[in-house]
Amino acid sequence: MLRLPPSVQVLACTRPVDLRKSFDGLAAVTESVLERDPMSGHIFVFFNRRADQIRLLWWDRDGWLLVAKRLERGRFPMPWQRAPSQGLVWGLQPGELSLLLEGIDLRGARRLPRWQPCDVTT
Repeated sequence: MLRLPPSVQVLACTRPVDLRKSFDGLAAVTESVLERDPMSGHIFVFFNRRADQIRLLWWDRDGWLLVAKRLERGRFPMPWQRAPSQGLVWGLQPGELSLLLEGIDLRGARRLPRWQPCDVTT
């Protein structure tokens, strides 16, 4: 499981991307297509057209981190296919990203209710 600070968001691009791009190319896609700041400290997730490759782009304070994974068999499940009207960006929880990287399909998963603090005004 990835351990990320709560301020870091994981944002997946729902449009296939040419993964021959490297650091600067994916940062340009983040700015032009997703309309997000690639140096915001959030993790941006990109898939190729066949969905057998994934790349994660992350700016930490010192430079770019690029993680790539290619499946030898099968495809990464696309959790946003159940809601195609979602737009170009799909937000993921860090745990969901870990499951996605393991090849677990999130479309059938459901989140159980969580405890939330009461809004008590005194």
